Amino acid sequence: MNEIEQYDYDLPRELIAQDPVATRSDSRLMLVERKTGHIEHMHVRDLPDVLDARDTVVFNNSRVMPARLVGFRKDTGGRWQGLFLRADPVAGIWEVLTKTRGTLKAGERITVQDRDARDGMELEVVARTDGGNLLVKPHLPDGFVDLEGGSEKELVEPADWLDRYGRIPLPPYIRDGQMVDADIEHYQTVFAKHRGSVAAPTAGLHFTDALLDRVRGKGVYMGEVTLHVGIGTFRPIQVEQLDDHTMHEEWGSLDEVTCTAINQRRQGGGRCIAVGTTTVRVLESAARAGQGLNPWQGETDIFIRPPFQFQAIDGLMTNFHLPRSSLLVLVSAFATRDLALEAYQKAIEQEYRFYSYGDAMLLV
Repeated sequence: MNEIEQYDYDLPRELIAQDPVATRSDSRLMLVERKTGHIEHMHVRDLPDVLDARDTVVFNNSRVMPARLVGFRKDTGGRWQGLFLRADPVAGIWEVLTKTRGTLKAGERITVQDRDARDGMELEVVARTDGGNLLVKPHLPDGFVDLEGGSEKELVEPADWLDRYGRIPLPPYIRDGQMVDADIEHYQTVFAKHRGSVAAPTAGLHFTDALLDRVRGKGVYMGEVTLHVGIGTFRPIQVEQLDDHTMHEEWGSLDEVTCTAINQRRQGGGRCIAVGTTTVRVLESAARAGQGLNPWQGETDIFIRPPFQFQAIDGLMTNFHLPRSSLLVLVSAFATRDLALEAYQKAIEQEYRFYSYGDAMLLV
């Protein structure tokens, strides 16, 4: 199972969801039983019916940053787009993923526009990284009058700048990455807390406050982890052999409260059900950091692929992912490749909605 072509499938373009359903929990849910191969069709709102009071359901509480930046080069007027990746808080330097025609030279400035296309902050080009990303320093231009009354001194943290001038970084398969105002709410989970992601942990998008109350009311423990989803989520695997794939790093954490609940409930016969592949990455990274599942935080580049011995989870709720992606490989490791691709084929036949704004599956 080392060839990436074994994780490919054909998806009709019309099944790629461009917008979410009106009510999050009305998304369809495919229940897949790993031992028997039985597949059942339901809705996310039916999730409490398949949970046991002894179970733990674990969510990723990372919050999506408005990390997409749009503007133009001051010298040439050429259009420019970038994606904020990280910042050096000491030097005040940002690393930005960008695609632009021509060569950006040190000292050149880029004008970033807000969501109303008003000229706002400027990015001063400092250098390029070895990987080709841009290193920039943010400024408010000389003589600039901010309609919201801000000043450069007040915009201390990258989050302050991004909240004012950034846009939601939709993946390119949703409206070619062009956001609408509704995405500010739709592309964020209702339990998002800690900002740091450049893509949503999409399995969590299906939950409403009402559904969370119903799950909790059944006696299920609801735990949280944090994993800041990185740009690697958008990227398909580019090599032919999985052995040659370099997995991207993401920062995550598992606290003692959730860790203890998982361990105690599994010992009592309950299951740990991860909501999303990002949650799986945290839990399985934590389980491999020592003896058993313990509190953990740090960078992880874990690549979950067949054959993989899962130590921390017993179930996985996840969306339907891109072909040839590390996410589909992860699902195949948990369900087996044959069952995963069989489920995907049935989803296509039943016209499930795919990718970030699409439907979900629950593997148990």
